[in-house]
Amino acid sequence: MAIKPIVSTVRGMRTTDGAGVRLTRVLSQGETKAYDPFLMLDSFDSENPEDYLAGFPMHPHRGIETITYLIEGRIEHEDSLGNKDAILAGESQWMCAGSGILHQEMPKASPRMLGFQLWLNLPAAEKMCEPTYLSITQAMIPVVEQGGAKVHVISGAYGDAHGVTPGHIQASVMDVELAPGAQISLPACTGDTCFLFTIQGDALIAGQTVPEKTAALLGEGDVAHVAAPADAPARVIFYGGRPLQEPIAWGGPIVMNTQEELRFAFEELRRGTFIKHKAKR
Repeated sequence: MAIKPIVSTVRGMRTTDGAGVRLTRVLSQGETKAYDPFLMLDSFDSENPEDYLAGFPMHPHRGIETITYLIEGRIEHEDSLGNKDAILAGESQWMCAGSGILHQEMPKASPRMLGFQLWLNLPAAEKMCEPTYLSITQAMIPVVEQGGAKVHVISGAYGDAHGVTPGHIQASVMDVELAPGAQISLPACTGDTCFLFTIQGDALIAGQTVPEKTAALLGEGDVAHVAAPADAPARVIFYGGRPLQEPIAWGGPIVMNTQEELRFAFEELRRGTFIKHKAKR
């Protein structure tokens, strides 16, 4: 068993997005090559509803998948496919924007809003696929408890526990709670891009202290080892996925492979021909 070392880290930066939502941006356009196929990672963490109630009004996406996961809070959402639902604490929404979708995400006042949104790049051959939507409830997320660690398997597998299996991007996403001093080794496929995000508290990753709200990119090996400090709990998110190694043309909410494809997507948006699939009645 070879522990994956830390190759590099990215500390999240406070910023605003949507209609004025205050959040922590961890990954963005500067990290696309190293973190392929992962594009963007935003973290939400606030006890003040004024930080997030403005939300993310209706906006377009094409060429990506978005994964939203809440540890605490509530986000109501709807889209151009006719979907309308809410993400609750311990739940996730996995959306494939494919050829084009309009959607909005509106957080609601909660004692605390804690979670993340991750963007995954779609392969060139599937950029224009039909949009799909998956609501992942608590019942669909198995939890494994082991020696002071609790692993919520959103996608991928930990031991005999299997999360959802999305159709386009085979990515592993796990939420790991650690009691003070607890440690765990997570299996990681050779050749995959793997990283850990310290969503709550500092953590020891491959023996190195990583501060809260930091992504730690891992190198070669077959397990990701993480531990909580002796005197404090920690919560980390594990991500793993096979890199696409394809060119990226990224403009705001749209990610394609060439600048011409990107220009055409925004032209379709202007012309009103962006949406290829209508709501199913």
